[in-house]
Amino acid sequence: MNPELARLRATQSATIPWKAWGPYLSERQWGTVREDYSHDGAAWDYFSHEQARSRAYRWGEDGLGGICDDQQRLCFAVALWNGRDPILKERLFGLTGTEGNHGEDVKEYYFYLDSTPTHSYLKFLYKYPQLEFPYSDLVQENRDRGRDGLEYELIDTGIFDQNRYFDVQVEYAKAYVDDILIQITVSNRGPEPATLHLLPTLWFRNTWSWSEEQHKPQLKAMGGTTEQPSAIAAQHPDLGNYWLYCQDQPPLLFTENETNFERLFETPNTGPYCKDGIHDAVIQGQADAVNPDQIGTKAAAQYCLELGAGQQQVVKLRLRPDWTEAGDPLGSEFDRILGDRKREADQFYYDLMPKALSNDDRNIQRQAFAGMLWSKQYYRYDVSRWLQGDRTPPAPERAQGRNHKWPHLDSNEIISMPDTWEYPWFAAWDLAFHCLPLALVDPDFAKAQLDLMTREWYMHPNGQIPAYEWNFSDVNPPVHAWATWRVYQMERKQKGTGDRAFLERIFQKLLLNFTWWVNRKDRSGNNIFEGGFLGLDNIGVFDRSAPLPTGGYLEQADSTSWMAMYCLNMLTISLELARENPVYEDMATKFFEHFIYIADALNHLGGDRTSLWDDEDGFFYDVLNLPNGESMRLKVRSLVGLIPLFAVTTLEPELLDQLPNFKARLEWFVHHRPTLKRNVACMESKGQGARRMLALCYVTRDRLEPTDKLRRILQKLLDETEFLSDYGIRALSRHHHAHPYLFSVDGQEHRVDYEPAESSSGLFGGNSNWRGPVWMPVNYLLIESLQQFHHYLGDAFKVECPTGSGRWLNLWEVSQELSQRLIKLFRNDATGHRAIYGGTKKFQTDPHWHNLILFFEYFHGDNGAGIGASHQTGWTGLIAKLIQQTGEYNSL
Repeated sequence: MNPELARLRATQSATIPWKAWGPYLSERQWGTVREDYSHDGAAWDYFSHEQARSRAYRWGEDGLGGICDDQQRLCFAVALWNGRDPILKERLFGLTGTEGNHGEDVKEYYFYLDSTPTHSYLKFLYKYPQLEFPYSDLVQENRDRGRDGLEYELIDTGIFDQNRYFDVQVEYAKAYVDDILIQITVSNRGPEPATLHLLPTLWFRNTWSWSEEQHKPQLKAMGGTTEQPSAIAAQHPDLGNYWLYCQDQPPLLFTENETNFERLFETPNTGPYCKDGIHDAVIQGQADAVNPDQIGTKAAAQYCLELGAGQQQVVKLRLRPDWTEAGDPLGSEFDRILGDRKREADQFYYDLMPKALSNDDRNIQRQAFAGMLWSKQYYRYDVSRWLQGDRTPPAPERAQGRNHKWPHLDSNEIISMPDTWEYPWFAAWDLAFHCLPLALVDPDFAKAQLDLMTREWYMHPNGQIPAYEWNFSDVNPPVHAWATWRVYQMERKQKGTGDRAFLERIFQKLLLNFTWWVNRKDRSGNNIFEGGFLGLDNIGVFDRSAPLPTGGYLEQADSTSWMAMYCLNMLTISLELARENPVYEDMATKFFEHFIYIADALNHLGGDRTSLWDDEDGFFYDVLNLPNGESMRLKVRSLVGLIPLFAVTTLEPELLDQLPNFKARLEWFVHHRPTLKRNVACMESKGQGARRMLALCYVTRDRLEPTDKLRRILQKLLDETEFLSDYGIRALSRHHHAHPYLFSVDGQEHRVDYEPAESSSGLFGGNSNWRGPVWMPVNYLLIESLQQFHHYLGDAFKVECPTGSGRWLNLWEVSQELSQRLIKLFRNDATGHRAIYGGTKKFQTDPHWHNLILFFEYFHGDNGAGIGASHQTGWTGLIAKLIQQTGEYNSL
């Protein structure tokens, strides 16, 4: 066992808490719902980036490349000043949702380069310009650009021309669980000497201002000697006492993590020293802004680094409990431990990665894992307390405002976030996708994340799983059961046995959630579901979370298909549990029957109702039901019509023989419900290995027939003039580029155009981007679904890929083709360029940028350029799982 695996095992057994410290400090706390106490819910405006340096946060902290303990009591991060900026660089800057021409967006360049699962080793890189940071230029230029224009990025300002910037690399290595080595390496990439003020900063999260019962902790200076470096001593009633040792005895600056009320609100301060005291002392030269007695709750060591062109300097620090043995904490032992942790991280990933991977793929996958692990954040949000306000009564509108139906939600955990800046809060359906790549490196953490969303302090008493911070009551696709089953399978593959207790515990909670879906989202009781938002933003003609301009309601092919998939996931789990407990055999029968009825409703509503399946087009569409009783298909070729492919599973003959009651019920349906079985693929016919298949999309083996939904959908899916791009499956068919879908209501035109990049629609504030780009999570589900179909149909069943090419592949080969196209987003092509960086020359040609990988939220549907949140390693981290799978396959 390599050392990192040994640490994981010790953590699992609760013998040594190796995860007690980690990269749990967010990159952004300002502008979040938690910090919003406004009357109108305008979170971006209530607590701005401009206020963040002077205003104490209520629920969390942020910093630059920082760490904290798992309750975020004591925090460490890096602050910087280039001598020209108007503010100290303590946190990342970006545009709010109302400032950006395509919504919120971070305007910095930073990279998560490495992390082990226990965070025994971490590496972070930040690129800091040497010229004055163009804050106002970024805001104004993006404000002036319309939705049809590109986003104006930091690199577009020219600030990195001639390489006039610093590379600031921060490494952390644990000597023990709470003994943390910190090495900061600063490189001047510019052509001339330059000065950088480096301020490693230690502070306590402010918990005392909101409750008189909280004891205020303290930081104080400890003088250095010729044998010991100077240090900052941290005293906390719960965490204990720590020392931060600082190389070379730099000046130490102390202030309080308290709001500067006088600066922000023109009211008296609680004391003479405030959160922005170090900023004022360094940049404004105000010596009285910091405490001469060198005590406080926020402190920094001040290093003034003079670096020649191309020169590099290293600064060492060490944070450890004050009881640690004597000796030089920054001496030879420091270098040995840091070197050991680097080698152990290399060994961990070498053992994990398939040997067939290229060096380029290894680099992509390792940075994907690093981004996933750095995105583990401390998340504190007591909704009941937040709704009541703190010290001052809340605005009356809050009683019926955002999240007022979730007073039971009380979060105090480390949670995998979609993005540490743009989405520094959990999102339930994102989290389900995160757990697959996380399970490759730390299955226990992945299981704990899935379990967390079903706990009583998260899940609503009615069974709904909270969606995301901006609106817990919104509806996301029900993928929790899918992720639970996949993580169970992955751990079983790794360890030889699955965690049945985990599987059963979550299954029991998901029964509540499934019932919520059935009771709340099937308006007509006909097994056709209305999901609303469903995570797909404005993929349809209308805003599906708002009342329709026509009146009436939508019956959604994607919502109904998600529920069919949910049924099959729950069926699969119950069959696995039934191997040891026959009670679950009855549950499996229930989900089997429910799936049959959903499949029948989706494929054949009967009477004069309009089916979601269009025989002429060979595609599924949403159906609009009007108040006068009429109904019509909304013929938008989008993911809505592809999601029925997700509802597929296979039943092994050995399993059916083990469960005779379930098998008998299945056979009964085959013989006694012929009208119901007709729309379910192959529940009767035996495929490869005599296995059965349940699927929404009926298939014929030998030739294309009108009833063959699978082949007809795949014709469009694999058509490069429709869904198939060089870099995966588009969210909307390219057919709509020349043929936009138009729908008029009361003289107002609603339309859907193919938009391969950012959306020009005003729906959801202009931040709706499912009308053409490539999205990783739905592509991943398509790949898995094709593999399931292949598992039943075998190698003999082939389709043309791409459509019209004359190239015929079986469905496993099609899944590999899609996987390779997605991986190609990140790989160097024959010219040495990466598709994700499009025309950004510096990333394509500069050796200090080229091998740094960003994991964007989605990708241009035609050229693969990265778009949206640049650090959404959350669900885009699925690329690590695809690289692993294709690497293992190629190794065989």
